Amino acid sequence: MATVPEQLLWEIVKKNNSFVARQSGSGTATVVFSKEPNNLYNLHSYKHSGLANKKTVTIQGGKDLTVTLGTTKTKKQNKPASVLNKSVMKKEFHRMAKAVTNQVADNYYRPDLKKVALARLSVVHRSLKVARSGPKKRNRQA
Repeated sequence: MATVPEQLLWEIVKKNNSFVARQSGSGTATVVFSKEPNNLYNLHSYKHSGLANKKTVTIQGGKDLTVTLGTTKTKKQNKPASVLNKSVMKKEFHRMAKAVTNQVADNYYRPDLKKVALARLSVVHRSLKVARSGPKKRNRQA
């Protein structure tokens, strides 16, 4: 099976696909978001598209305070079941940030997504923190 070029695929799915979500902005402007998988920014653009790009990155929160980093395998594009390479991270934040940097930017995978991936990692990690229960401690100084 011949593969379709990324730019042609983007031109096909750009106008209408099931993942597009349009919201009204200020005035008459509308903001276009995307709910597609492997889209770090959730913006409807060619750069961040998980459908049109062969190399994509995804960061998701999992159970037991773990973060999953997923990258697509470029040689398995015709096999959807095995296209995603997932790695589960259970470390401290700075170690997870270093792992994401190594995987995304230092291996020349998608260096343009390094900043976005680190921002997404920060948000996901912050959302997984468990709030302490019980009464708040008071200062002894009045």
